[in-house]
Amino acid sequence: MPFAVQAATLPDALAGVDILGRAQTGSGKTLGFCIPLVTRLAGGYTMACRPRGLVLVPTRELATQVQAVLSPLAHAMGLSVAAIFGGTPQSPQVAALRNRADIVVACPGRLADLIGQDHCHLGDVEVTVIDEADHMADLGFLPAVRRLLEDTPPEGQRLLFSATLDGAVDVLARRFLSRPARHSVDAASPPAQIVHHLLTVTSAERVEVVAALASGDNRVLIFTRTKHGAQKLARQLNMAGAPAAELHGNLAQGARSRNLAAFGSGEVRVLVATDIAARGIHVDGIDLVIHADPPTEHKAYVHRSGRTARNGADGVVVTVQTAAQAAEVRILMRKAGVTPQAATASPGSAVLRSIAGPPVRRIAPVTKLAWAPAAESARATGHGAAAASGSFRGRGGRGRR
Repeated sequence: MPFAVQAATLPDALAGVDILGRAQTGSGKTLGFCIPLVTRLAGGYTMACRPRGLVLVPTRELATQVQAVLSPLAHAMGLSVAAIFGGTPQSPQVAALRNRADIVVACPGRLADLIGQDHCHLGDVEVTVIDEADHMADLGFLPAVRRLLEDTPPEGQRLLFSATLDGAVDVLARRFLSRPARHSVDAASPPAQIVHHLLTVTSAERVEVVAALASGDNRVLIFTRTKHGAQKLARQLNMAGAPAAELHGNLAQGARSRNLAAFGSGEVRVLVATDIAARGIHVDGIDLVIHADPPTEHKAYVHRSGRTARNGADGVVVTVQTAAQAAEVRILMRKAGVTPQAATASPGSAVLRSIAGPPVRRIAPVTKLAWAPAAESARATGHGAAAASGSFRGRGGRGRR
């Protein structure tokens, strides 16, 4: 049985109509655009360095996962797919383009670089997909997306998907979509089958509380605000006896792919990540999402939380806050439409055992690994208001996703 977004968009997309779709990550939209993409391109001829299908995505991880979904469908229709993104050598990507890749799944930056080097031309693109357009806007990619769309033929079909359709995304849609069919799958509220917890802790005990939550036999995805925070917390959890991998922009692409594969296969139960994992990964069976650093706005909360309770499964989300963060987190929860089960927690609290489940192994006490409150972190790094939400402090200052 198709997901709601697939049932809504497939007839129009297969008919060649432009699509403006509102759907959050995990709603099934990837198949919703992959099926019409390969169907409409089947039987055509692609010249070297001139793809006929284009999918623009915000992150390397999402590019890899869209390619994984798209490639078997394309192969069945006699088509080939190339993934284009930074963080890896460009030579294999250039070779794939020269070998007449029919469809390119790309992050805007690397694709623009290859176009600038005359390795790729978009003048033959018949179908363009813009996925996670609101996340593109959050990351500042929309100017590059606009330039890329201007290189595609105006008569081509365009499918734009986004969790929100306001602001810059609406401007993009009005500029590049022609009389689109509008389809909306509820993306404003988190899935109903998620249980939300809000735990108030002291700064000194925060790492131990997170370690206790990660000590059970659940598959756990933990979010921090910065890449340095993710590095630090992953190291702390490993020291505490909870083996954890990390995923953030400080890692080379090979390491990111290996860590994500280990988490997806179950080799590693705990993954500590920045917001690149909020939309860029599709791993089934995530039992527990922990906001070790509360996100700064409600959309990020919804997307982070949406990593669990996928494909009809249940899930649990825990937000860990200090008393100083309570006011901003309360506003965030209200905007996200969430009423959490609130409690004050310390490392030995029964609520942690009830969420984590039976421990896999004894968790050793975490000492001298305290979380740095926002004000202290800001003073130490000199980033002032940029550190407003607080984070686990690692060496090297402020981090990118």
